[in-house]
Amino acid sequence: MKSFIRDTYMIQDPGWVNSINRYICIHGHFYQPPRENPWLEEIEIEESAFPFHDWNERVTNECYAPNAASRILGSERRIIDIVNNYSRISFNFGPTLLSWLKNHNQEVYQAILQADKDSQQIFSGHGSAIAQIYNHLIMPLANSRDKKTEILWGVKDFIYRFGRMPEGMWLSETAVDNETLDLLALHGIRFTILAPHQARRIRKIGEETWSDVTKETLDIGRPYLCILPSGRTIAIFFYEPGIAGEVAFGNLLENGDQFTRRLIEAFPRDSHRPHLVSIATDGETYGHHHRFADMALAYALHEIESKNLAKITIYGEYLERFPPVYEVAIAENTSWSCSHGVKRWEDDCGCRALYACLISDTSVCYPASFTSGSSPYNLKPWNQKWRRPLRDAISWLINELAVLFEREMEVFFHDPWQIRDAYGDIIIHRTYEEISRFFTSYAKRTPNPEEITRCLKLLEMQKNALFMQTSCGWFFDDLAGIETVQIMMYACRAMQLARDVTGMNFEPEFIRYLEKGFSNLAHLGNGGDIYTKYVKTAIFDINRLAFQFAIMSLIEGRPDESPVSLYEICCKSYEQAETGSLKLAMGHALFRSKSTLKESTLMFIALHMGDHNFVGGVRTYSSENDFEEIKEDIWNAFTKSDLPGMILSLDRHFDVHSYSLWHLFPDGKRKVMYSILNEALESAQYAYHQLCHRHFPFVTAMKELNIPSPIALDFPIQYTLNRELIACLDEDIIHIERIQRILDDMNRGNFLPDTKLLSVHAAHTIARLLSGIEKEPDQIEDIILVNKLFSLLSPMSLSMDLWACQNTYFRIGQHMCHTMKQTMETGDDHAQTWIREYSLLGEYLGVRCH
Repeated sequence: MKSFIRDTYMIQDPGWVNSINRYICIHGHFYQPPRENPWLEEIEIEESAFPFHDWNERVTNECYAPNAASRILGSERRIIDIVNNYSRISFNFGPTLLSWLKNHNQEVYQAILQADKDSQQIFSGHGSAIAQIYNHLIMPLANSRDKKTEILWGVKDFIYRFGRMPEGMWLSETAVDNETLDLLALHGIRFTILAPHQARRIRKIGEETWSDVTKETLDIGRPYLCILPSGRTIAIFFYEPGIAGEVAFGNLLENGDQFTRRLIEAFPRDSHRPHLVSIATDGETYGHHHRFADMALAYALHEIESKNLAKITIYGEYLERFPPVYEVAIAENTSWSCSHGVKRWEDDCGCRALYACLISDTSVCYPASFTSGSSPYNLKPWNQKWRRPLRDAISWLINELAVLFEREMEVFFHDPWQIRDAYGDIIIHRTYEEISRFFTSYAKRTPNPEEITRCLKLLEMQKNALFMQTSCGWFFDDLAGIETVQIMMYACRAMQLARDVTGMNFEPEFIRYLEKGFSNLAHLGNGGDIYTKYVKTAIFDINRLAFQFAIMSLIEGRPDESPVSLYEICCKSYEQAETGSLKLAMGHALFRSKSTLKESTLMFIALHMGDHNFVGGVRTYSSENDFEEIKEDIWNAFTKSDLPGMILSLDRHFDVHSYSLWHLFPDGKRKVMYSILNEALESAQYAYHQLCHRHFPFVTAMKELNIPSPIALDFPIQYTLNRELIACLDEDIIHIERIQRILDDMNRGNFLPDTKLLSVHAAHTIARLLSGIEKEPDQIEDIILVNKLFSLLSPMSLSMDLWACQNTYFRIGQHMCHTMKQTMETGDDHAQTWIREYSLLGEYLGVRCH
């Protein structure tokens, strides 16, 4: 672990330190590209994120969660404080990322929202959170309508989550033009944050003469007022690029002392006016890009405040205290990550990523050395000439979909684009009540259910038209990158919805545009090839969803009515049977899309023929008589174990939509395969158990006599003892004596523990026990139990993730330690024992008892 220990920082010249006019603001831009499959609105498994399901989950574990409970270490390298970094910095979270966090990690999500509330108590009523345009498109490259919608949706999302109007708004890649700033001001945004090179000239407010500036000559220690052509105004802060670069790409965060020192030394020594040192970087810098950097951040914030080196502030508070006295004119069509303005998102400008994440047969991450002018195989220089054809394809499609949208929506609404702006409320909080209010409020007349579905499809089409402009699609180094394929998926979904509503097929022309761009890996071909191979195969229609439902019901032995969050499933009939190695499930169900309210009643069948061999079918449900006739035909063949007859019946009745295991969603395939594998594992585990308990005494005796034992017996015994130990840890009631016996058996025979699995299960067990202690902290016996468990497990040197355990321990200590220490002073034996055992537990966890 890196050095973030308190009580070691020394100012070189304490005589000049005066914090009265020194202010520090650290901004984190927390964002992940939207990764949801547009047809499911769920993220499918991403192998490159192993051991996590996907990159959102991985980055949450490495960055978002640690910053919500960051550690400060004392001189003994034990945790002496746990703090929520978000409450002490300025930050923005991408709305699509917050939506994912709300659904997948409520603890972190709530910690982020709470941080904003807490920060208002710290920063004179100003919250630390600012908004972000909705889905990270490059604003100067967007048309006026799209800019407006992105801002409005971003503001709506912020208000929904944080319960207040945002003061500031982050522009993706800080890409800016005057129209964007004017729209921000129009919608109540008071400030934004830019890089110094994005300022063109300045003048004192009220004066006429302008002075040209560069990133070197601009005074970044103050806010500026930007007076826009409309007469509206917005404040602009310019971050310190040198420190920001060292934080993001250097080693500044490897040591908490040097991070603190670097921030303080950025202040001019001879300044007598208020001076702001602010830095802005990707929030993922603090933990994901640099491990433990959240602790460097927590350390620096504490060190600066506790030693009165400067005042920690946020932009809203600073703006209220020190309004701009200078005006700025921006350099339009510029950004923080492209030295050519905004060319990175439309042309081969030479700006490249540090890593090229490509799709081939598997996802591969090639290091920077491979992409700085050469391919991974050093065959030919890489280029990004594909960016222009991709931009042209997206721009063409935006215009075509806009014409269609206006024409179709004018039938139901007075202003289609106002309706798209208002649709943000439904995207953020999709409920039937919200949809009903939406049409009641805006429609010219009350539409029927089919018309509502038609309108919702058109609105979803426009949502995907915005998402297909997400900047990440152009940022990286190849046309086949996972982010680029993702925006093609949004385009595909938008075109599919347009086709559903009007019958117009934009796809052939879109592919012709894509065919003008080529991957740097020759075998991947052009954009059309990539679209066909990676986008078309990702499409999931309602029939594949129904087959997924059938297979999962068959595997789990009951109807599973929620395999996909975007759909509601109401099972109308379901029967399951088994004969020999054959398993059959059949029924019909209502499938309703939550996004378009389209309903489909489908008949389904799934047949398991053993191992990984599945077949099935889906068709529209027409009538009860038709369903019963088909069921009788298939059931007759099944009861006779007539497999050929069943296949023929399935082909006859489900000739249009016949499916196999390969048609399942990626996560569904895994779930099915692991379910089948578990049956084989249970059989192997039983055999191993028998071998272990029959031959353990003999094999142990061989080892005690220094006689080599056969691997054929060693492995089953070792495997069984590890499984028994894991089973003990997973039990509701922990039996220390039984765990001790298993460990003694392992030591006697020198059997190796499965440290990887044991680490996971032991950490979960300790977290569970601590949660129980938190509910009843007076129960000394529970604390003693955890200590005994630690003492047994310690000799194995497990690599347990005790992050959640440390958080719980810290909360208990905040609540109990002071009270117990006061009681202990009166001679209370219970309190003395509690403090002794709780302190011992803190030693195991690396946390100092309060």
